[in-house]
Amino acid sequence: MRINAFSDLCLRVVMLLSAAADRSQQGPILLTSQQIADSVGIPYSHVSKAVIRLRELGLVEVIRGRAGGASISTSGRVATVGWLLRQLDNRPDVADCHTPLGDCPLLDGCGLRGALARAREAFYGELDSVVIASLAAKRPGQPVFVALDTMLRP
Repeated sequence: MRINAFSDLCLRVVMLLSAAADRSQQGPILLTSQQIADSVGIPYSHVSKAVIRLRELGLVEVIRGRAGGASISTSGRVATVGWLLRQLDNRPDVADCHTPLGDCPLLDGCGLRGALARAREAFYGELDSVVIASLAAKRPGQPVFVALDTMLRP
């Protein structure tokens, strides 16, 4: 299985916000979409869309304005990779059985669609035990993100 670029970006954003929250002792650290974009090397417009979707899902909290930014929510701290990928997966089928030229001639008796759907669910099921916030766990003696240290300095 392979996740799409938007799902990958959403996972990175939540991991980064989680790492920033773990690093803070004074309360939530707010990161702007531009700071996130700079740290993950993705264009600002893509990061903004990901932050909006993550806010809709309740994983991040956003404060607007000059001193605003995004931070991980309580739900974001306990969300699993499997749950998030299911929410972001907008494909009804793994296989593309319908084309502009018509449906696959094997569609009525095909067992591949069901097998692929079960494989996708097994993929997500395996990720249901992985909490996103734990993915950016700090290794003993090493910083979580080198860029995070420079990004968060005033």
